[in-house]
Amino acid sequence: MSNVAIASDLAPAERLEAAFQDIYVERMQGLPFINDALRVEAVGFRRWEGRWLGVLITPWFMNLVLLPDAPEQWRSLTQRADTSYAFPAGVFDFIGGFEPAIGEFQSCSLFSPVFEFQQHEVARATAEAALGALFDSGARAGAEGPGTAPEEQAAAQRTTTPVSKRGFLRGHWRGDAT
Repeated sequence: MSNVAIASDLAPAERLEAAFQDIYVERMQGLPFINDALRVEAVGFRRWEGRWLGVLITPWFMNLVLLPDAPEQWRSLTQRADTSYAFPAGVFDFIGGFEPAIGEFQSCSLFSPVFEFQQHEVARATAEAALGALFDSGARAGAEGPGTAPEEQAAAQRTTTPVSKRGFLRGHWRGDAT
């Protein structure tokens, strides 16, 4: 069996949701960083450049998640290794993960832990807003500066402080924003 993708009749988001629901029930009960107001939910999954992309909400984190779709476009990573992807809003780092029920995946932490959410509906709205902002070039760090050509993006990254994920979600498009 390949580590890249587990064959299943379920759509990728449904497999991810089912796997992390099992993790929640089997491994996470009683841990102090669990927010009981939240449940496991895969939000907004869509195909993006040969991968499935969406947000996974759990009672312990909210992450952007990539799953394989087109094997030739999947960058295999060992667990905890990282790689970067360029989105209209900027360049984001993802780390490799593996779960037997879903195979390889990559994630980018948005919130961890997730105590700022008192209701699941607010967490879902935040996940949807994060996905929308990810594809909004106006939300790009340094959007008023250089264009989006790869060389210009690299130069902009060298001359500006990186924006934190929390800052990005709070509307701070540059790391030096207060």
